[in-house]
Amino acid sequence: MASLNDIRSTFLEYFRRNGHEVVASSPLVPRNDPTLMFTNSGMVQFKNLFTGVERRDYVRATTAQKCVRAGGKHNDLDNVGYTARHHTFFEMLGNFSFGNYFKDAAIPYAWELITKDFGIDKSRLLTTVYHTDDEAFEIWKKVGVPEDRIIRIATSDNFWQMGPTGPCGPCTEIFYDHGDHIWGGPPGSADEDGDRFIEIWNVVFMQNEQFADGTMVPLQMQSIDTGMGLERVGALLQGKHDNYDTDLMRALIEASAHATSVDPDGPKNVHHRVIADHLRSCSFLIADGVMPGNEGRGYVLRRIMRRAMRHAHLLGAQDPLMHRLVPSLVQQMGQAYPELGRAQALISETLKLEEERFRTTLDRGLKLLDEEMAGLPADAALPGAAAFKLYDTYGFPLDLTQDALREKGRSVDTDGFDAAMAEQKAKARAAWSGTGEQADAAIWFDLAEAHGATEFLGYDTERAEGQLLALVRDGVAVAAAQAGETLAIVVNQTPFYAESGGQVGDTGMIRTATGLARVTDTKKVAGLFLHMAEVAEGEMKPGQGAELEVDHDRRATIRANHSATHLLHEALRRALGDHVAQRGSLNAPDRLRFDFSHAKPLTRTEYAQVEAEVNAFIRQNAPVETRIMTPDAARDLGAQALFGEKYGDEVRVVSMGTLPGSGKGADRQTYSLELCGGTHVRQTGDIGLFAITAEQASASGVRRIEALTGAAAMAMLRTRDETLSRVEETLKTSGDDLPLRVESLLDERRKLENEVAQLRRALAMAGGAGQAPQEARQVNGIAFHAQALTGVTGKDLAGLIDEHKARIGSGAVLLIADTGDKAAVAAGVTEDLTGRLSAVDLVRAAVEELGGKGGGGRPDFAQGGGRDAANVSAAIAAAETVLKGV
Repeated sequence: MASLNDIRSTFLEYFRRNGHEVVASSPLVPRNDPTLMFTNSGMVQFKNLFTGVERRDYVRATTAQKCVRAGGKHNDLDNVGYTARHHTFFEMLGNFSFGNYFKDAAIPYAWELITKDFGIDKSRLLTTVYHTDDEAFEIWKKVGVPEDRIIRIATSDNFWQMGPTGPCGPCTEIFYDHGDHIWGGPPGSADEDGDRFIEIWNVVFMQNEQFADGTMVPLQMQSIDTGMGLERVGALLQGKHDNYDTDLMRALIEASAHATSVDPDGPKNVHHRVIADHLRSCSFLIADGVMPGNEGRGYVLRRIMRRAMRHAHLLGAQDPLMHRLVPSLVQQMGQAYPELGRAQALISETLKLEEERFRTTLDRGLKLLDEEMAGLPADAALPGAAAFKLYDTYGFPLDLTQDALREKGRSVDTDGFDAAMAEQKAKARAAWSGTGEQADAAIWFDLAEAHGATEFLGYDTERAEGQLLALVRDGVAVAAAQAGETLAIVVNQTPFYAESGGQVGDTGMIRTATGLARVTDTKKVAGLFLHMAEVAEGEMKPGQGAELEVDHDRRATIRANHSATHLLHEALRRALGDHVAQRGSLNAPDRLRFDFSHAKPLTRTEYAQVEAEVNAFIRQNAPVETRIMTPDAARDLGAQALFGEKYGDEVRVVSMGTLPGSGKGADRQTYSLELCGGTHVRQTGDIGLFAITAEQASASGVRRIEALTGAAAMAMLRTRDETLSRVEETLKTSGDDLPLRVESLLDERRKLENEVAQLRRALAMAGGAGQAPQEARQVNGIAFHAQALTGVTGKDLAGLIDEHKARIGSGAVLLIADTGDKAAVAAGVTEDLTGRLSAVDLVRAAVEELGGKGGGGRPDFAQGGGRDAANVSAAIAAAETVLKGV
């Protein structure tokens, strides 16, 4: 019996032999289709090739594409586990032609592979074609299908469209007849929904383009898009009628049965089926970067996880179960999808943490559900208000409540649920309008309510496609924006990081089919990411698809600076003590700034220790890992949190660096562990280099470090080195001798400065160069010495005042120094006269004549200054006037 792994390999090898490029599965989060929540078919990654926007070095391709249908238009969640062929995760095998071959090759390829390589009985097969597609009908006849087994279908079942407009074309499908012992009729019949005839292959002939006015014209490049579900064809080739009986799914079901000691084929088998299916979708989504959350893709993942966990609970699992099944999944699918193995530890931990968290919630919620149902008539539906309480208070999505009641033959009043949801939204709007936010706050609430929060893709990519939801200018939504206009652009998903937690917002480009906008900043309001932008070219309108691209170089330096602050924080704690806590930060493209609690400046030794330790962990080149958990669990783990920051019910925990000698695996001890929602480098080595540029006080009890990383740090150190080289060259010394040489020169300078100061004072006391010493004169019975000086500074005046006071014994002194661009004034009064006369009054009188204002000091000594040293005589006369009045 061929395994699913064998069937997948046979399919890919067949088309490889026939000239097709074997292309790896794309991620489950589509980067090129903003309308899709998850990749749901093989053609998604090739959409731009079909439309001609993109070209690659091959024109034929084949893939085994991982797909998820659990949200939006394609949502099979409610049926999973209860039917034979519904899954949240499945694999789509496909072959594609991009203008290379068409119907005459695609149909024979499908027929040959199915009937020869897979050996499926031709007599059990029938095909369908679109009712006007005579060409496909004739090709099927040519390959050997009887006319009575080629069915013309006139509905959209056999006509594919990418959307209301764009590429489209007829389909042809291959069905397998499981026999008349199973109820059902052929496609197009009244009983077509039965399980007798099962579609196993679909070929889309992408040959036309549909326009808004209803016209349809042939495409220049006619292409092929096919799909065959691996699980369906696997069940067929293994002689099964149920996808869950295939070898791969059976292995996962038996792993669940072994872990719970519950019969895989007994009355509780549906629980095993749900767990097996959901294990695949959850694990692959986590491997592709989706984390459980309360919005968008993260919310869908959480719903799938919690649905599986409820079924584990119904199997009697007392401890978290899902994470224990991951090794079985990796064993089954890890070779075909190596990303599973690479992410195995992250998958296991995420599942375990979510299940531990949900277990208490589940017990409380199911108890409440039982209490609500106990008081209702046997045939009554659960009131919508009760279902909403389960959702709003206990985190039970509506579909989880519906799933729990389905087993009891009961339902939920969904209209009542919707009414309760609408009432809560009305209360939230009233609370918002009462917060006193900016005038345009209401529009952001309206947009958030209409479209939901923006989904951030930027942890994993810097480029993605999104859909323009709104263009907002001056607080008003506009129908279009033209070149030269500035506005805020709202999209459904974005790789742009919005300013938060000290990290600045991203910049970059948003491009649509008709316009181009330059994003100058990104902010976040009410869960919406606002791309502050200027339209540089053309016109942009809401509803358009858009390519969003972050400025890579700028983001790279921001990431490096942000990761460096985490290492810096831990290095400071280890150097200074556990009292160190973050008090703010800035992670910009050109620098980083980190404020922390500490009462005194760092010593030279501490400074060097911190810088050296950060660089040591950069050189370690350890991976930077992220986990999602509750704030309490993160703190219990030892994660550092930002003081005063408000955290939601779950946080991202970023870890980096390994303590030397701490071992590997479970024994490994992490160096830095912090709660953080920002973007970071993948390895600490990506930071490159760390150099502190300044350390100073920021506020009382708070110090601030500024630093550079990477190329900026290297450039700064290079500049320092060049400056040092010039100093060495000038002083004709180098290396270890330089500090001694500089100290010697400084000592020599201080001695010379002292000698010059002494000479200036001596010269001033002597009356100046070439002048006789001046004697004090009597003013109102007080000895008064007044003199204008040159060649001295304002600093010299205090010493000269003291010397003159000592010389005259009793009296007052006024000295005015002409310093070139202004005048310095000082006055002194001997202690025996301070009761009658204040030096402050003398200075203020003189300063006013010199174009200055004020002056101050003590009664025995005061200083001031003026702008005009030419009015020295008037200044002295003004001081004399003061003396005459005492």
